This record gives sequence, structure tokens and C-alpha cells, in this order.
Amino acid sequence: MISRNRYGYAIRLLAGTLILMAAGTATSAQYPDKPILVVAAFTAGGDSDLAARNLTAVFPKYTGQNGVVLNKVGASGAIGSEYVKKAVPDGYTLLLARVGSQATLPALKPDLAYKWNDFTFLGLLELNPYVCVVRADSPYKTFGDLVEGIRKNPGKLKYSTAGVGTIHEMGPQMLFDILKIGKDGGIQIPYKGGGDATVALMSGEVDINCTNLGTALSFIKSGQLRALMTTTPERYKEIPNVPTAKEVGYPQLERIIGWSALYGPPGMDRKLIAYWSGVLQKVAQDPQWVTATERIGSVPRILSPEETAGFVKEQFETYDRLGKAIGLVLK
Repeated sequence: MISRNRYGYAIRLLAGTLILMAAGTATSAQYPDKPILVVAAFTAGGDSDLAARNLTAVFPKYTGQNGVVLNKVGASGAIGSEYVKKAVPDGYTLLLARVGSQATLPALKPDLAYKWNDFTFLGLLELNPYVCVVRADSPYKTFGDLVEGIRKNPGKLKYSTAGVGTIHEMGPQMLFDILKIGKDGGIQIPYKGGGDATVALMSGEVDINCTNLGTALSFIKSGQLRALMTTTPERYKEIPNVPTAKEVGYPQLERIIGWSALYGPPGMDRKLIAYWSGVLQKVAQDPQWVTATERIGSVPRILSPEETAGFVKEQFETYDRLGKAIGLVLK
């Protein structure tokens, strides 16, 4: 026979368990019940920041909560990325992931504090077309002209970048690798940012600049710059006369492309992953978000968490292979 004390303890234990279960269910059902922080690991006004603000602008429609953008910059995006990696995986701290900090940096910097897959993938958001441009008076009228010029005069071409190890450098380096002329097939002139690198081209300091389309689009449209090729799968509708990498005979270059994605800290619950996957599928159809994304020169491309993981893995492997091929290691 169970004693009264033991019986009372059992009742209290059961009651406590039920209360905890109910609280857990309520918490799950109420998520999110406060604003959601989205960390942009680069400066205000850049691609990362704009993508984060475009996304959080539509949060209230689909989450019932506001999104707050935090620009946590430094170390080529590593500081903001590490901040999210260490965050509690409760769905209230997310990362606006970028190609540089989430694929290029992990591939080229062996001592980085995180790996490319140390996060929870929630979904790809957009592609940032990568384009190679020359001045309007350049002798390179087509991408074929550029290739011929490089073959005839290896090591002479001057190209501007936003720094060593950025995708601005990776495009020309991949081309040199394809042409089998070595990493010194051209002379890299690094600048502080993508905008400065494009200005350097316009001022005649360099011969070519490969960059995110958003940086050069207005100059292309005004006729100041001539686009030779873009790495989008299809021709970009704003510049329909510019051929794709595949069309000019170098489909390998399609892998050099900017992108944004939404990540969470490692260890997020599957229910939270499913929640955000569902939200992003709705965002994909939202005219406000689509228009804002296209306005900054990006291509909306929302993928599922699984598809995003596969895409990022391919991106990491591209830069890992290329880095090893040209002996590029970031200190």
C-alpha cells in the first residue's frame, strides 16, 4: 500500500510535469513573442545590410513580430558570424549570411573560429549577379576579346578588387585557372571596397573589374561601363544584351556569384527550422520583398533549408579548391 506522503509526492511530481509540458507547448505555440534580431555582419548600406532590411521589413506580415537589424561588423564578416554561432538557438537571433563570410572565408582561412556548416540553414534568399565590366572605351568589346588579350599578354591585365580573398578576386583567378596561365595571369589592385574598385576602373587605374552587379549597374545603364559577362543562370533582365558565363563558353564561372541566406545558430529545433522555411516560402511570393530585392540588383531565389545546405556546400568547395590551386591562404 502506498503511503500518504509518497502518494502526495507522486501527485505533485505529476502535476509539475504537466505544468512544464503545458508551458513548453505554449512557448512553442506562441513563437515568436518578441522582436527577432537579424545580424548583418557588414556595414550599413552594403549588400548584407540591404538584404537584411528588405527581409525584416516583411517580418510583421508573416511572424507577427518586428525584425531588428544589428550591424556587427569586422574581420570580413567573421565577428558577426561568430556572434550568431554563440547565440542561444531559440530562433530570436539569426544571421544574414553572405558568400564572403560563410563560404569564401571558411575555405581560405584555416584558423577561422567557425566552419561553413557550423550554423543552422534556414533558406537561401537571393543571388547577387557577378559581372565583369570594362570602360566604354576599352578595346575589349566582348568576353572573348578579354580572354584573347589575357592569353597574348599574361600577367599584364590590371584588375581591381575589394581585397584579397573576396569574390572580386575569385572570378579573375578562376578564369586564369581555367586558361591554365597561373595565379599571376593578371595584376590585382586591391581597394577598400567594391565601390572603390569600380571607381578605380572608371578613372583608368585598372583595365577590368569583376564585381556584384548592384555596384556597377547604374554605370552600365548610363553607358560609362560595358558589361562583358554575368554569372547568372539566365540573362539578367535589367541588362538583357549581356551574355551569361555559359553563353560565352565558361560555365564554370557561374559558381562565382554573390548571395544572401538566412542562418540560425547551431542546434536549432526542427520545429523552428520548419517554421522559418514556411515563412520564407511566403516571403518568396511577397511583392514588397521581391520588388525591394530586385531594386538593389539582386535576383530573388528562395531555397529550402536542405537545398540551401547543398548550395552552400558547393560554394565552399569551389573556393576551397580554387584557394588550394592558387596557393591562397588568408592570415
